[in-house]
Amino acid sequence: MRIITGKYKGRHFDIPRSFKARPTTDFAKENIFNVLTAYIDFEEGISGQGCEALDLFAGTGSITLELLSRGCAHVVSVELDRDHHRFISSCILKLGWREEGGRWKENTPASDSTTDGILPPPSTLLLPRNDVFRFIKSCKQQFDFIFADPPYALKELPQIPDLVLNPQTSNLLKPGGIFVFEHGKDHDFSHHPRFVEHRAYGSVNFSLFR
Repeated sequence: MRIITGKYKGRHFDIPRSFKARPTTDFAKENIFNVLTAYIDFEEGISGQGCEALDLFAGTGSITLELLSRGCAHVVSVELDRDHHRFISSCILKLGWREEGGRWKENTPASDSTTDGILPPPSTLLLPRNDVFRFIKSCKQQFDFIFADPPYALKELPQIPDLVLNPQTSNLLKPGGIFVFEHGKDHDFSHHPRFVEHRAYGSVNFSLFR
């Protein structure tokens, strides 16, 4: 598993062979993030005050690590499986982050390359070990960017866009935000009222919503 770009570009993490999680391929991940540059600034977010991102069904943490590398100010990464959750934590540790009271914090860099010499505030990460559907029901926060990569065989998969986007239930996405849903080829969300576009890279399909 490789981080494509950003401050941690090129960092590799070996996924245990025993894992059930299927990480998004590097090819698909690189291409979908190239598409997303037209929709979202991963450093500034919608308000210009830092991007807040949510990674549902985090699995190996591939997307979480990519978001942190690209400068998201705050990331929430939700994963229920104990071993996968532990693996994501180990990757964050290897990047030099520290955990304080359940919240991971990026160590403030000693220097930066900005012309004004002003350092951006360190990023933060919340890594709840939780069932995604339970989290969606209880979460009161809204996000600039949401990514969901459920198991392709999950029976509840077709309902996930409605659960994430329904203003009467969760309303997790900020106005102007973007939701990326990874799924298999057997699903078509083009008739959803908030569907924007579909991208496919090999067997990996992404539906984008706003």
